[in-house]
Amino acid sequence: MSKVFVTRQIPEAGIKLLQEAGFEVEVSDFDGVLPRPQLLEKVKGVDAILSLLTDKMNADVMDAAGPQLKIIANYAVGIDNIDLKDAAAHNVIITNTPEVLTESVAEHAIALMFALAHRVVESDQFMRDGKYIGWAPMLFLGNDLVGKTLGLVGLGRIGAAVAKRMHDGFEMKITYYDAKRNEELEKKYHLEYKDLDSLLKEADFVSIHVPMTPETKHLINAERLKMMKKTAYLINTSRGPVVDEVALVEALKSGEIKGAGLDVYEQEPKAAPGLVDLPNTVLTPHTASATEETRGAMSELAAKNIIAVLSGKEALTPVKI
Repeated sequence: MSKVFVTRQIPEAGIKLLQEAGFEVEVSDFDGVLPRPQLLEKVKGVDAILSLLTDKMNADVMDAAGPQLKIIANYAVGIDNIDLKDAAAHNVIITNTPEVLTESVAEHAIALMFALAHRVVESDQFMRDGKYIGWAPMLFLGNDLVGKTLGLVGLGRIGAAVAKRMHDGFEMKITYYDAKRNEELEKKYHLEYKDLDSLLKEADFVSIHVPMTPETKHLINAERLKMMKKTAYLINTSRGPVVDEVALVEALKSGEIKGAGLDVYEQEPKAAPGLVDLPNTVLTPHTASATEETRGAMSELAAKNIIAVLSGKEALTPVKI
């Protein structure tokens, strides 16, 4: 009987599929990221690992599992927690969960834009603190999104989903930067391609949708933050290290940009010193894909990849290594 180890509790949909397929499934009962020694012990003899983005999957794990390990199914779109060279050397198939979380992450990015522009978090706390004594014409003035310029840094699935919604629903002018131009989407959503620096100088809202790679680390740094409008908002739902978070704190404090909405952080789970004290931020704990529908679909897709590979079939969503 093939053995599967799941590194943390995930929605039952995927676990159930694995069990119904006849596999021996063990789910970590540790409340949090499994400590490394325990992880290396738990994977011994397994045929498949269902990992999370918080689990570093490298040669140590693959060696500990043994030569029968066939697949590591990552419960995420990003695969920066996996050493692909080590996977290739061990003939281990890597899969991820693309597409199923596109809608929820796009919605979350848009939610952060609205929360910032309409000062929702500040206003909510103001009410809870009992400070509201009556309507006032200058109380918590924010900004409209209609007619503004949205700059998308990355036009993959999620970036395109944001573009669709904001063009169709809010008549925003949308510019984008990506390593590859997409003329089909340019026509479809009336997008304008820009180099990154030009985009940053012109956009009222900058939303980041690039993967974490050596090239994208600190893509948004102190120098580029200075290029942005003082009235601009920065949104990041991709990966924390894409933004130099220390530089971002300084930019927010000094008024170089107006606000930031973050779902990811450079040193998760910690935020850069001073970030949580800033009123011009909206901060969520890496929950952009945290809907019942999406997390369930991610669980099922990871399980289906494992079932396919352990049954001698092609993976549904393999990562090129």
